[in-house]
Amino acid sequence: MTGIVSYGVYLPYWRLQRSAIGASLGTGGGKGTRSVASYDEDTTSMGVEASRIALRRAGGATPSSLWFATTEPAYLDKTNANGIHAALALPSSTSAIDMIGGVRSGFGAGFAAYSAQGLAVLADTRSGLPGGGDESNGGDGAAAFLFGDGPVLAEPIANATATAEFTDRWRVPGEPQSKVWEERFGEYAYVPLAEEAITAALKAANLTAADIDHLIVTGLQTRAVGAARKAAGTKPEAVVDDLGSVVGNTGAAHWGVMLADVLDRARPNETILMAVMADGCDVVIWKTTAALPAYRDQAGFQTVRDRIAQTTDTLTYAQFLTWKGQIRREPPRRPEPERPAAPPSLRTNRWKYGFYGSVDEGGFVHLPPSRVSMESGDIDHMTAKRMADVQATIATFTIDRLAYSMSPPVVAVIIDFDGGGRMQAELTDVDPAKVKIGDRVEMTFRRLYTQDGIHNYFWKARPVGAA
Repeated sequence: MTGIVSYGVYLPYWRLQRSAIGASLGTGGGKGTRSVASYDEDTTSMGVEASRIALRRAGGATPSSLWFATTEPAYLDKTNANGIHAALALPSSTSAIDMIGGVRSGFGAGFAAYSAQGLAVLADTRSGLPGGGDESNGGDGAAAFLFGDGPVLAEPIANATATAEFTDRWRVPGEPQSKVWEERFGEYAYVPLAEEAITAALKAANLTAADIDHLIVTGLQTRAVGAARKAAGTKPEAVVDDLGSVVGNTGAAHWGVMLADVLDRARPNETILMAVMADGCDVVIWKTTAALPAYRDQAGFQTVRDRIAQTTDTLTYAQFLTWKGQIRREPPRRPEPERPAAPPSLRTNRWKYGFYGSVDEGGFVHLPPSRVSMESGDIDHMTAKRMADVQATIATFTIDRLAYSMSPPVVAVIIDFDGGGRMQAELTDVDPAKVKIGDRVEMTFRRLYTQDGIHNYFWKARPVGAA
């Protein structure tokens, strides 16, 4: 049987208190928090992080294909999935495909990955005009699901879909924010489709609503989602928390975040009905298996709730607006970085994206990789070593308040990797006042800067347990 064999969720380190919106603008906001991608993150980098978790939990499995879904791609007219593919150090025989545009593309990527027994990567950054509902209710995050023959954690036992053309939200190319029709229309348009698809899926699975142990309903129309939950007819205790009060709605990634949260605590042989309401309604009924408890018993396994507990809600509204591009602030008074050039980037792909060092015959680790041994002077007696998943210790650091950065100050660290290897890196997701020599760090894939429309991706360090 084909089903989910591994999964991973990435939620950014930062969250915004919604009350900060109302305090600044006098309107909008509300209660709770929403997750916020840092200034050096985008949907590509978050997709990398979620995928690393899923593949690591699968023992380093290599997917046959990679399907990337988002409504906020870092590039147009260029395949964003290729960047994820490179950062995961996947072989060239693994295809990488974008599915971008609407929120429904997230479900489409999952369906395609299931059919191809590949990896579905879902990532989104959600925002809107200051004071609006999209700004306060949105959230940033990513999820990844690896599909295969086994051992399967959950398998689909039925699915159904209902599609109709209507305009509940839209954004023409080039516009930074979506426009939304009012909530009553969303309820009118979506609920009949949800009822149709849920009824068909239950019939195909030979189940009743009372047989469902966990009900996931997700979509961007809040009123419609609430009405569809009631119309589903399941037990009240089966309705799953959508994490909206803490994370917000992560758009194309949200069904993945919610499904992962359920898999984090579900027992074997339970049924999960998942309804994704986006330009129609897509329903899948999953059944968990006996392999789930052992999967969660892996050393270092962290649930979605564990990751939320490691984040901080200290982000200011001014920082949030700056990172979202809503405030154009004075740039650092330093020479702007040069545009990354395509030829050297291609030549150094294994270092820049895959984060491979080189190890000489004596075991000395060279970062960046070198053809010449620093110890023996031998040439081309090297083996490649991937360092992306190796933890390190801060040997020394400095707080640089003059370096070019969209979120100063820059924390520059010298780190010593476990088993050998030393390099300078930028430390992210950290309070500069709390950095200490001896702190443990791990590597994370980030965007250093963007110049002339080219994103310069590379690896930074972050405190262990920051996300």
